[in-house]
Amino acid sequence: MIYLKTKREIELIKEACRITKGMLDIVEKNIKPGISTLELDQIAEDYCRSQGAIPNFKNYGGFPGSICASIDDVVVHGIPRADIILKEGQIISIDCGAMIRGYNGDAARTFAVGKISEEKQKLIDVTKQSFFEGINGLKVGDRIGDIGERVQKYAESFGYSVVREMVGHGIGKHLHEDPQVPNYGHKGFGPKIENGLVIAVEPMINMGRKEITIDDDEWTTRTADGKPSAHYENTIAITDDGVEILTL
Repeated sequence: MIYLKTKREIELIKEACRITKGMLDIVEKNIKPGISTLELDQIAEDYCRSQGAIPNFKNYGGFPGSICASIDDVVVHGIPRADIILKEGQIISIDCGAMIRGYNGDAARTFAVGKISEEKQKLIDVTKQSFFEGINGLKVGDRIGDIGERVQKYAESFGYSVVREMVGHGIGKHLHEDPQVPNYGHKGFGPKIENGLVIAVEPMINMGRKEITIDDDEWTTRTADGKPSAHYENTIAITDDGVEILTL
């Protein structure tokens, strides 16, 4: 069931989103060759708790980290570890969220570790822009499929592929709510967008093929062909006034 949010609830979600954005900002400042993903995880958690919030990824479904730290061919759900050390030329996707006063925020960015190749930078840039293409002109009365079609068309125009198994989602009192928000699809299909809908839109774009594999840890999700993947996500609210990006 899709739960539409009141103006007051959107304000509460916005506070969680402000803290989520702060987590990403402080992690970005510390991304450099030689740091471990576990150190980044602790930095994010410490900031989140300093704001009076709870890192909502921690122990979610058994996930051990406060952030997902996904390097190069890891699409999503990379587990932070002391023995995973960042290296020059890698890219790392950080996905995280915060909960405060019973409401959640969720966002992701892909960052460069030192100097990266032009190919990797282009993947990051296209993935980010695919998010903005997806929500461009979005309004009450549209369909969820409108988002996915625009994301897919933009990403595939560069020869990239869109992950199918992982999708965006509704968000509010729960980290994951209805509706699912695929990054592919067809205009005019899917649930209707109504006033007060709050969703996380999160393109996951692969440089190569769309197929993925999951490691034995049952979390770490990789591209099947070993090529890099990028991730960009914001929590947004759609009301009669238009679209508001809550994690910017």
